[in-house]
Amino acid sequence: MSGVQTLKVNSDEAGMRVDRWFKHRFPQLGHGRLQKLLRTGQVRVEGRRVKSGTRLDQGQMIRIPPMDPSPPKADKSTPVISKNDARDLKDRVLHWDEDVIVINKPSGLAVQGGSGLHRHLDAMLDALRFGAEEKPRLVHRLDKDTSGVLLLARNAAVARTLTNAFRTKKIRKLYWSVVVGVPEPSEGVIDLALSKLPGRHGERVGPDVQAGKKALTHYRVIDQAGGKAAWLAFEPLTGRTHQLRVHALALGTPILGDGKYGGKAAFLDGEDIAGRLHLHARALQFSHPKGGILEIAAPLPEHIRATFQTFGFDDRQKQEMFIKVKDLGDN
Repeated sequence: MSGVQTLKVNSDEAGMRVDRWFKHRFPQLGHGRLQKLLRTGQVRVEGRRVKSGTRLDQGQMIRIPPMDPSPPKADKSTPVISKNDARDLKDRVLHWDEDVIVINKPSGLAVQGGSGLHRHLDAMLDALRFGAEEKPRLVHRLDKDTSGVLLLARNAAVARTLTNAFRTKKIRKLYWSVVVGVPEPSEGVIDLALSKLPGRHGERVGPDVQAGKKALTHYRVIDQAGGKAAWLAFEPLTGRTHQLRVHALALGTPILGDGKYGGKAAFLDGEDIAGRLHLHARALQFSHPKGGILEIAAPLPEHIRATFQTFGFDDRQKQEMFIKVKDLGDN
């Protein structure tokens, strides 16, 4: 065992999450072990306790408790990307250049690992090096069951730039969804603060006007199937966990297939529709690190496309991609 160390965050590590920093500096340290060190306060940043998701700034000093320098024993659970997964991931690339990669993430694939979760996108990113010395870096995330546009950075400097752009709301995100029922009015702004809910049934959030974090979403009905269902465009101005799912429920129109928040009301009887979440990250619009504006759209996954056909929604019709904020007020 080596003794207690104090290490400085380098310039190319600024903006990293604490867990990603440890994975980079101490690859032998397992996820569970790191969580225990954080929970017991053995890891500190500038003398303060931190969580795994805390973002680091250049020059900060990190207290490192005694670490075992030897490599870990072989772990059969360590994820290894299969040839099929690698090929599928490359087929899902929508755009790539020397700075960024944009993919169409499939529904059902988690972005990052966790307890008992060994198959996730982060473990597959070696397949997208395209000749680079380092694998791409995650700069934001989508829920496991949400499909669509996911942006990756190809080096640390670009990762810092894009992470900051997401944090300061300079990247526009458009989602498409099918909801049960039709919201009234047909377009508007949902301003409903959210906070995490306690419990043992996985990560959940709920409305919390007094103590919650501000959550703001623009929405617009694009088409509807009578009063049974509607095709909605969502443009979130904040990035809270499960924001769109809870905001859709607040409108009285749960996202189709979202049993976690909508319960039985999120499913339609008598319809041959997949019982999966109908939420798709349709497009991103952002300033490219080398200049200019890049706007990337992702085609719908099969289960949502099938539902569109069932209800007669035509995603080929020409329409404005992003919601016009001026049409919805200055909220």
